[in-house]
Amino acid sequence: MLHFKTSLFLLFPCLLFSQNEKWPAAKLKQDLSTFKEIREKANSGVYKYRTKKQIDSIYSWAFSELKKPKSLLDFYKIVLKITDFEGSVHNNTTLPDEFQKKYTSGKVFFPYPVKLLSNKIIVNFKNSEIPIGSQIHKIDGIKIEKIISRFYKYYTTDGYNMSGKSIGITASFGRYFELEYGPKAHFLVEYSLPDQTQKQSKTIAAVSNDQRKQNFKNRHSLPIDSLFYGEIKNKYTFKLAAPNTALLSIPTFAIGMNAEDKEHIVYKKYLDSCFQLLTLHPEIKNLIVDVRSNGGGSDPNDLVAFSYLTQKPYRENTSAFINFQKVPYPQYFVYQETEPQKKIEELHEFEAELKEEYPELKGQQYLQDPKFNRLLQPDKNSFKGQIYLLISPRIASAGSLFASLVAGHTNAIIVGEETMGGYYGHNGHTPMEYELPNTKIKTQFSIVNLEQDAPKKPNQLFGRGVIPDHEVIQTIDDFVQNKDTQFEYTLKLIDSKDKTEANFK
Repeated sequence: MLHFKTSLFLLFPCLLFSQNEKWPAAKLKQDLSTFKEIREKANSGVYKYRTKKQIDSIYSWAFSELKKPKSLLDFYKIVLKITDFEGSVHNNTTLPDEFQKKYTSGKVFFPYPVKLLSNKIIVNFKNSEIPIGSQIHKIDGIKIEKIISRFYKYYTTDGYNMSGKSIGITASFGRYFELEYGPKAHFLVEYSLPDQTQKQSKTIAAVSNDQRKQNFKNRHSLPIDSLFYGEIKNKYTFKLAAPNTALLSIPTFAIGMNAEDKEHIVYKKYLDSCFQLLTLHPEIKNLIVDVRSNGGGSDPNDLVAFSYLTQKPYRENTSAFINFQKVPYPQYFVYQETEPQKKIEELHEFEAELKEEYPELKGQQYLQDPKFNRLLQPDKNSFKGQIYLLISPRIASAGSLFASLVAGHTNAIIVGEETMGGYYGHNGHTPMEYELPNTKIKTQFSIVNLEQDAPKKPNQLFGRGVIPDHEVIQTIDDFVQNKDTQFEYTLKLIDSKDKTEANFK
């Protein structure tokens, strides 16, 4: 029977994309072995936060789970636990497209957007059943704490960071619930009203995936947390927040592909005009830099912005390396090209770029050529006053590199919540994607293991994100009223500091 199913799969792949269809254990073990070998050879960050013994241990557990046939979804969850355990925000593992299309059909999703605040799940959508700001305690009899912990594997962060998990849970709660507990027609929700302890219950109907997405677009907190989601219309803005305080917001570093890109050149000129203005107006002695929504982007947008904030020379990183120059397991590599000859050309071009930037083999690592990591100088118009950096769990990749440089090399006072991107380093720059031969699950990771130019600080722990000097988390009352808690806190902090300084004069 298994041979019959396998032969049908070869002819008609979509026939096996059923939620309950069982895959032979041998096929799943083969994919898991391939997955392990690929990551060991290609992923330089496998042992960045975990020892070999720890990585071997989680694979031992994974193989022990494959003694009997399993569904594609159950196997996917095993692989997710491994990619999450590695600890890289750039890890991403996805189900086959055909499976996802079939699995997301029908009215099977939890209907309301939620927000994770201080480990509490809060209703984030105006509706006639459960009021905005209500705290959810159970769904279908399952405690919310258990639900949240099982959702962690779906959204990866750098190192041991947990704050960034809130971004995935808040954005994709309904999707994660369906993946974890299966499609539902209704949900029994136990909740309590804002500022109350008495629990109530309500049965609510499931919605389609399109409706789930639409509800999220219409969430209550959109005016505030649009910082964290959705299309970014203004990629950078500058204005006066108070007579002596300016506000620079950079919600993304996806501003052109490189230094020659026209979009980057316009951005550079804009920043230069802003900081020239600050130089001409020394009475503006405070600068708030808001990067709370910045999930990354392209070089050198992050480094250019930092050049206006520092007084000292700096580098992007202190070290960077990859594991290979010749792509391992090219038969499973996901190409952008579709024609065989074009694929060969794409592979050779990619390998040539790797050899140019990482030419030297030292031990088992190919080291970055210093010419790709030059010492950079502060801009002549760099800000000399007091910097306040607003951070959040959303910050990752180039965003966290920027935040690390600011936290480590300037006088900045850091306000907000821990970033999901690492303070000391991460795996980034160059993404690669592979497809497993049997299940067609795709896995993506970044291959450059880099240590950021971030000095050691007592409050910055290995494997964690940028830690704020002032941890400020939105309260439920501020959530209901859509107040920007962190920004208002910073303005009060500036006002208090200015009054204290005035009293000493």
